[in-house]
Amino acid sequence: MLDNLLGKTELKERIAKLEDEKEHLESQLEAEQERRAEASTAKQEAEERINRLEDRIADLEGQLEQAESDEDLTFRYREDVAGDRRDAVLDRLRSFGTDPEGVLTAYVEDADDLPAPVVETLGERTPLVRRAAPCLVAADDAGLLATALDPPVPPGPFCEWDDSIAVEPAWFVPQGRYALALVRADLFAVGVYEGVDRVDFSGFESDVKSKHSKGGYSQARFDRLRDEQVQDHLDDCAMVIRTLRSDVDRLFLVGDSKAIEELDEAADATAAVDATGKPEEALGDAYHDFWTTRVYGL
Repeated sequence: MLDNLLGKTELKERIAKLEDEKEHLESQLEAEQERRAEASTAKQEAEERINRLEDRIADLEGQLEQAESDEDLTFRYREDVAGDRRDAVLDRLRSFGTDPEGVLTAYVEDADDLPAPVVETLGERTPLVRRAAPCLVAADDAGLLATALDPPVPPGPFCEWDDSIAVEPAWFVPQGRYALALVRADLFAVGVYEGVDRVDFSGFESDVKSKHSKGGYSQARFDRLRDEQVQDHLDDCAMVIRTLRSDVDRLFLVGDSKAIEELDEAADATAAVDATGKPEEALGDAYHDFWTTRVYGL
């Protein structure tokens, strides 16, 4: 009662109210400080991300500019050679001689992994090598020669300087006893050769469904049945190839790329070719395509 008479109760209530308000303001201040700190951190992170994006944009613009510049480059010539014309081209390359370590020969397997000497020697013409790859590159240090070829039987990656161009006949020319097999999802043909002469042949076609009829069964069932038929066909092809492998020095496999993937473990070289028709006719076309070499002027 005395507190009420002296006004203490009212003062205490006001003090308590002000204390609550103070604590509330302090909480607001602390929250605002945290928000500002978070905002500052977020701002810094955003600025860093903007800088990274700007760097990436600049890099991509540079790549685009380079790509557009590369598109202006063209091969000096392109020619597919086979038979006597191929032999003449190879002889001409073998006749090219220089001082020791004056000519570079390299087999480029990966367009994205060019040997440093190829890049250094060809300079701004290097993008043409990427277009031609995989390929055999020959160039001299005086800039008189710059060419690329796609050998039917790749030698494997190498890069060397010498006084002459490394061009092995076995990379380009039919030699010894070998088999060339053509495989598609519904056709198989194989010839055994001595050099350019075929000494044996076998082939067959398999009944593989090619179109889905509207009645009978669903598309999914049709696809499953066709896949089974194709696999049976490829199993038959693999059996013939295994039988042949011990009778020849080398085995070359050509045809449909998907079919080749199933059988290429036993092959010395492979190539996708578009040979159609009956087995023997198709094999003749495939043989010509396989032993044809494309020559590029860089």
